[in-house]
Order: sequence, then C-alpha cells, then structure tokens
Amino acid sequence: MTDAPARHREAELGDGPPATHTSIGGGAAGPRRVGVEVEVRYAETDAQGVVHHAVYPVWFEVARTRLCRESGRHYAEIERGGYHLTVTSVRVRYLRPARYGDTVCVSSWIERLGSRGVRFAYEVVRDGALLASGSTEHVWIDDAGRVRRIPDELRPAFERLAGGKE
Repeated sequence: MTDAPARHREAELGDGPPATHTSIGGGAAGPRRVGVEVEVRYAETDAQGVVHHAVYPVWFEVARTRLCRESGRHYAEIERGGYHLTVTSVRVRYLRPARYGDTVCVSSWIERLGSRGVRFAYEVVRDGALLASGSTEHVWIDDAGRVRRIPDELRPAFERLAGGKE
C-alpha cells in the first residue's frame, strides 16, 4: 500500500512533539503508549464504507513500528542487525466500526516483555470511543530463523518502553 494519499501521519514537526503522535507514560508509571493518527482510506473499506477486519492488524503494525522507534532504533535497523520480531499470534476485538473518512488513533504499548518474546497491545479510538482492541505476540529470531533472546543492546530500551527499569 502506498502512503501518499493515506495520511498515515507520523511526520516529525520541527518544534515540540509531533502533532499526530503521542507518547504516554513509561517507566514507573507503566508502559509507554505511542499513538498514530490514521485517516481511513477508501481502499480499506467494504461497499458500505466500513473498514475491513483485515485492516486493523496493518494499523497495529504502523503503531508498533512507531513504538519500536521509541527504543532508539527503527525496526529496519534492528533487522539489519540480524534480529527479527516474528509474529506468532494476532488477536483483535471489534467493538464499533471505523468508516471511510474517519480519523482514528491507533495506540500501541508493550504489555509483556520476556527473554525471547514480546506482547504488544493496541487500541483503535475515534473521538474518545474505543473501536477495537487487540494484541500481537512476537518471538525474537535471527537471520537463520532460530529463536533468540532479546539482543543485549536492545533490552534496556525495551524494558523502559515496557515500564520496567529506568
């Protein structure tokens, strides 16, 4: 999918925090939440203008990638280092429909951080109303596909995101 007409708006603005990205919490207060605004595209909807159920995990990925950037490294850089977070499970609970033309906020945070795996949690909200929630489970693997522990150089940053050690 192309992002040109999509307005998956994550642009960093010069002064202050980005207008379409929020970081909430982290550390002793709990996990850091990162939100990304998404304007629903026509291609993401069915004939009635309702967002197709398969779109939500794509939105989750947008928010999760932004959260990974908060670790200090873009996910693409983590992969170039020989590590991957392979998805082993996706769960979505649909509560209310999103529709063409809506702008939703998709937020992500680390719900569980283990030695070899991570569970990310998500919420999709429009005007304060929860539309969907979910989670994805991931396992760290190397380029050969072998399960590995979280890389030592990433653990402190991911622990901070998860609300652990400062």
